[in-house]
Amino acid sequence: MQRFAILCDGTCDLQEGFQKQYDIRVIPGHIVLPDKSDIPGPLTWDRFPRDAFYADLKKNPNGYSTAPANVEEFRIAMEEIVKDGTPLLVMTISGGISGTYGFACTAANLVKETYPDADIRCVDSLRFGPGFGLMAVYASMLREEGKTMEEVADWIEANKNRFHQAGWLDDLSFVAKKGRLTNAKAFFGTLAGIKPIGEFDYNGLTTVIGKAKGAKAAYAALLNYIENTIENPSEQIIFIAQTSRFPQAEKYKELIEERFHPKAIFINDVFPSCGINIGPGLMAAYYIGKPISKDLGEERAIIEKALASEK
Repeated sequence: MQRFAILCDGTCDLQEGFQKQYDIRVIPGHIVLPDKSDIPGPLTWDRFPRDAFYADLKKNPNGYSTAPANVEEFRIAMEEIVKDGTPLLVMTISGGISGTYGFACTAANLVKETYPDADIRCVDSLRFGPGFGLMAVYASMLREEGKTMEEVADWIEANKNRFHQAGWLDDLSFVAKKGRLTNAKAFFGTLAGIKPIGEFDYNGLTTVIGKAKGAKAAYAALLNYIENTIENPSEQIIFIAQTSRFPQAEKYKELIEERFHPKAIFINDVFPSCGINIGPGLMAAYYIGKPISKDLGEERAIIEKALASEK
């Protein structure tokens, strides 16, 4: 059985070390800077330092924009992989957020015009950022277990709505403006002293399911939420994402390790391709748990009960 390749778009936020460790290829999107120059969306901080990037983004949120890799860029990347007969699993950011999945599918059809026997499967992750990246890591681990591309793709389709987000975002302006937040009007802007707690919905957007008063209450509620939604924590890899909230992410990591003893837990940066649409102030954990309910009713009930116990 020939080993298949995994190709993700750059919104997976997998740093170079993870790309190498899990043999995941990444096709970057595009970033338009305030000077209107268009550059590839890097998954490193070589182009500009992380702290300087987020500081400037906070001052000039409308000066930056993003775009996915286009059809031709996907076609070239795919063709390079499949021309020798290698099967290819392509994973993209949620179609509820971006047109990337459609571009990938169109590119796959074009590649098959030249290589009719090319084995390409495109999957919409219904996630973005580290939630998407974590899904790609699990796809890689299943590949190492000897699963075929179709088996892995089918597993992702069956389990994508078990990938959770449990964290807060200090300023919802960025995600609201960029279309990453549901019911944006109700939560627009910065709420002084309030930590809006977010979870993924069925379209992969972040939805506010509760609001904690202060970091202490937020940490406690989030740990309670994880406890009631996670499955087999000792067997899991957990990602923690942060945008200019590294001390808070470190504390969150320690609390999760102490309470759940996961197999591994890593603090991840959110690179510019996602960071531009999230902004500074994100601190969240990503893990596999119970299927997320379609209306998030079960998840709201869990977080509301957790928040009430902290009063």
